[in-house]
Amino acid sequence: MIGLNKTSYLTLRLIPVLLLIGIVSACRPRISRSPITSLKPLQASLPQDSTVQVYFNQAQTAVYTEPYRQQTRPGDNLEQIIAETILGADATVDVAVQELRLPGIAAAMVQQHQAGVKVRLILEHTYSRPWSSFSTTATARLPERDRQQYDEFVQLADMNQDGQLSQAEINQRDALVMIFNAGIPWIDDTADGSKGSGLMHHKFVVVDGRTVVVTSANFTTSDVHGDFANPDSRGNVNNLIKLESPSLAVLFTQEFNLMWGDGPGGQTDSLFGTQKPYREPQAVTVGNTQVTVQFSPTARTQPWSGSSNGLINQVLAGSQGSVDFALFVFSAQELVNTLEQRSQAQVTIQGLIDPNFAYRDYSEALDMAGIAAPNQCKYEAGNRPWAKPISTVGVPSLPPGDKLHHKFGLVDDAIVIAGSHNWTEAANTLNDETVLVIKNPTVAAHFHQEFERLYQDARLGIPESVREKFNVELKTCGNSIVAPPAPLQIDPTQRINLNRATLAELESLPGIGPKLAQQIVTTRQQQPFTSLADLQRVPGVGPKLIEQLKDFVVVQ
Repeated sequence: MIGLNKTSYLTLRLIPVLLLIGIVSACRPRISRSPITSLKPLQASLPQDSTVQVYFNQAQTAVYTEPYRQQTRPGDNLEQIIAETILGADATVDVAVQELRLPGIAAAMVQQHQAGVKVRLILEHTYSRPWSSFSTTATARLPERDRQQYDEFVQLADMNQDGQLSQAEINQRDALVMIFNAGIPWIDDTADGSKGSGLMHHKFVVVDGRTVVVTSANFTTSDVHGDFANPDSRGNVNNLIKLESPSLAVLFTQEFNLMWGDGPGGQTDSLFGTQKPYREPQAVTVGNTQVTVQFSPTARTQPWSGSSNGLINQVLAGSQGSVDFALFVFSAQELVNTLEQRSQAQVTIQGLIDPNFAYRDYSEALDMAGIAAPNQCKYEAGNRPWAKPISTVGVPSLPPGDKLHHKFGLVDDAIVIAGSHNWTEAANTLNDETVLVIKNPTVAAHFHQEFERLYQDARLGIPESVREKFNVELKTCGNSIVAPPAPLQIDPTQRINLNRATLAELESLPGIGPKLAQQIVTTRQQQPFTSLADLQRVPGVGPKLIEQLKDFVVVQ
């Protein structure tokens, strides 16, 4: 590297990858409908923290030209950021991602593998088969969503637009074929001898034991750039966080190694899902930033307060002024119960949920709107519509074909919750996931800007058509439907007596879910609490939770 700085060196290493993507893309007609040279960023970029950098694929602060559809559009090129990170490796690259379909990332991994870098890959088994290996008969049997993904691949790989895929096109555009042809070691979540875990839903990269990339995006055209079927799409709305920290990299490498076991072709000693040992949240200092990481899932036999959702709940419960969230799906009852308590304590709650999930019967958007939605004449267990509904939660207005795929929360414009973890029970107790809690005003400013971008033209509240749909179902059910539980009125000026509180009152407290509430009742029946410190007799309750509860409870 004589005479070259690090940036110049990485640029030279990236040239073969860019050539692979760019030259073959020249065979594809441009889809862009407007001059691509005049496009400018619509917002001023924010400063980045030197050790924790944040990017968004639909950001208005940057512009890039997609390598496949050849469209110049607003956004950060997440694929290029990941590829550059991989190409910066000197010794090791570990990639754990649900789905890998982007040729640029595959090409970077192949180049590093051929250069002698140790490259390893973990996939979700549902997505570990190359699309090009599917026969015509097999593709005809695919569910609609998978068929759409297959059609997306065909358009990506058909570089000369002749309607057929040659082996040369497959070798350059089918990312998994590129990986397999190069002999890169890989496994999926059947390596433990099972038929697969809940979901291997991770989306992280670790390089040289020092750099970690965590994103909400799968490595696909639909999640990063946009759909071929929808020229106006800009990719499902996603974020990417790049962190420089050997200490944090150690934790991610440990998670990777648990799943990896002894690798492909070895013993069935890989650990996925709840087969992994329980890991409590780990706090790491990254530069001047406090970052807490926890990996899901947590077995239901463990206290909920110690789970990933429990970590999220702890952060939400500590909010003093505001909670903003942008989520693909939100169905975790304990979390929305805590938000209700904070809302009644005058904390401003604003949220966005993907339109495909926002109005389903299990969506917590309904609870926040004070609506109980039946499903087959039954209400969800534990469902609790808010006594004081809010109308500040809704759905974003997105380009055709795009989804809100974020999984982030922003508390008091100071603390960011991010990662691959949806705010659901499945993510908490079944899937392999990552939750990050980042305390950094610079990082928070980036997420605030992204939230405001999405929120400014969002459709808030529950549409009348949705309300009418639920009313029709209620009429259809008649008297056979069990009435939903009455909303719990929470007076923040009145503290809850731990020795006399009902289960519902206990569940209204920050950090307390149904299981922990029952454990509190069981413990006090054995011996009443005489002080707040006595709560430590309850399994799953520690000093942090007691500190969190002290302003809301009394012991008499």
